Amino acid sequence: MHYASFENVSKSYGIQPLFNNITLHINEGDKMALVARNGTGKSTLLKILCGKEHADSGKVWVHKDVQIAELEQDPKFDEQKSVVENIFAHPNPLLQLVKDYEMLLQTEPESEKIVALMHELDEHQAWSVENEVHQIISKLKLSFLEKPMHMLSGGQRKRVALAKTLIDVGFSNQHTLLILDEPTNHLDFSMIEWLEHYLGSQNITLLLVTHDRYFLDNVAKTIVEMENDTIYTYDGNYAYYLEKKGEREAAIASELQKDKNIFRRELEWIRKQPKARTVKSKSRIDAFEEVKQRAMKRKEDLTLQFQVKMTRLGGKTVEMKKVYKSYGDLKILNGFDYTFKKGERVGIVGPNGVGKSTFLNIIQGLEQADSGKVNVGETVVFGNYDQKGMVIKEDKRVIEFVKDIAENFVLANGVKVSPSQFLQKFLFEGDKQYTYISKLSGGEKRRLHLLSILYQNPNFLILDEPTNDLDLLTLQVLEEFLLDFPGCVVIVSHDRYFLDKLVDHLLVFEGKGETSDFPGTYTEYRAYLKAITNEDEEVENEKTETIVAVQEPKKKINYNDKKEYDKLTKEIEKLEAEKKLLDEKLNTNLSFEEINSISIRIGEIIQLLDEKGLRWLELSELV
Repeated sequence: MHYASFENVSKSYGIQPLFNNITLHINEGDKMALVARNGTGKSTLLKILCGKEHADSGKVWVHKDVQIAELEQDPKFDEQKSVVENIFAHPNPLLQLVKDYEMLLQTEPESEKIVALMHELDEHQAWSVENEVHQIISKLKLSFLEKPMHMLSGGQRKRVALAKTLIDVGFSNQHTLLILDEPTNHLDFSMIEWLEHYLGSQNITLLLVTHDRYFLDNVAKTIVEMENDTIYTYDGNYAYYLEKKGEREAAIASELQKDKNIFRRELEWIRKQPKARTVKSKSRIDAFEEVKQRAMKRKEDLTLQFQVKMTRLGGKTVEMKKVYKSYGDLKILNGFDYTFKKGERVGIVGPNGVGKSTFLNIIQGLEQADSGKVNVGETVVFGNYDQKGMVIKEDKRVIEFVKDIAENFVLANGVKVSPSQFLQKFLFEGDKQYTYISKLSGGEKRRLHLLSILYQNPNFLILDEPTNDLDLLTLQVLEEFLLDFPGCVVIVSHDRYFLDKLVDHLLVFEGKGETSDFPGTYTEYRAYLKAITNEDEEVENEKTETIVAVQEPKKKINYNDKKEYDKLTKEIEKLEAEKKLLDEKLNTNLSFEEINSISIRIGEIIQLLDEKGLRWLELSELV
């Protein structure tokens, strides 16, 4: 089934053209990723498809039976309503039932109301639906369903929007085209990997814009590149696209060189003709003019350049000794010791909310530690590229913003250039330099912010989610720049490809103030975690293999099974807590009678845990 089409679609803002005569077709089952440089109109193209903007010319067609579900970069909500009300703003009565159940699970798990809801879910045979919704909510870590939207952070809002979009798609009775604009922004590693698996396993039609190259590789089946008003389609993932794009550019370069050679030979022929001769081969002269036009035409290949000068970095960088930091009960650092080395590139990873950004602020002196020492070398010049972006008091043109920084810029080779020339090296050409900052795309604003940071000639770069909203070209050039950067680089990022390419090792923030140093890339770290998990699973499988040796056909879960499962979960938690307390008590000074009594009780608990654990495993398969 043909879902949607663009036919010769063009769009401009004032005198600034975004794209011209774009033609693109989307069919059922396509998982398509749109790739283009920042500022060329990717997000605008998606808005036109959704009917939120209009094309200047051309035709946009969407099949009458197709519904569009969109995840925007800046999602809109009813700010006064709660998270759960926004997520489940869907007329489907079954979804409303699931909403009430999910809300009670978080707020009143012991309520009698939940028993009645479980009966209703049982009657409607809706446990599979509830489990899918519960998976989306739990995997995106939405443990704040009762909060009003206006109290949420930007990252929380993005996760709520993603949950709402996925649930709407799941409950749609129509053919649905899912549009995701930078879906991995503000998600941690576990969420990104879950979303990859979810989208890969679902039978959906998808149009995607993302900078995450591993995500592109694992989800997209077709890459569509917008370049110089031309659409190039590659039926494969991101790795295949890179290979074929390289072949295409090599062919273009070869044709250009061939035209130049022909032009030189024809020019020599033209010049050798006798001056007195008034008539030459008209066809050959006409052919010469055509070749001349092709040979003189320069392929638009504006190359982003990070030619900046680094301040000399001395032997002493940043040294942290016995650093402690907490916010109430939330521990960030617990006696942290580390000395950054010159030329070191370290990645900072860990779940959201464990204090990675706070750690970066402590390094720079923007926040104070509770105790301990942070010694910063005299020659250290920090360059802080954070998630907040640029802070400007009033809207300015790009050229005015840069002139406020300096009248001249010194490049790495010592050459001085004007603000306009410096902007050109960051792909701000011609009219774009006189565009107001508010009119720039999200990626262009990030690139301008990066320019303002690098101009300070830092030797200790701190990059907090640097890949958000940057296009793939900018990312590639930034990576090459950082690989050659002789100073220190500290990176907080959820872009796995970016981390794999750049960092020497990882500082892993595990929560509760605990950190560890992993000597490798993110992919190696994930492989290490998986190996540990597999070892644990092998031990567990040995205990339960007698149960699964003869597997009966799976039956549907009913109300009694669900109730027993929830009851066993709580009982097992209580028994494990009691065992832990008794184990700790055994390490204190006790009489023989007390030791004997505790030992007997621990033996009883172990037996109960084995019995209840086996039954819990059986029920968990149904749940």
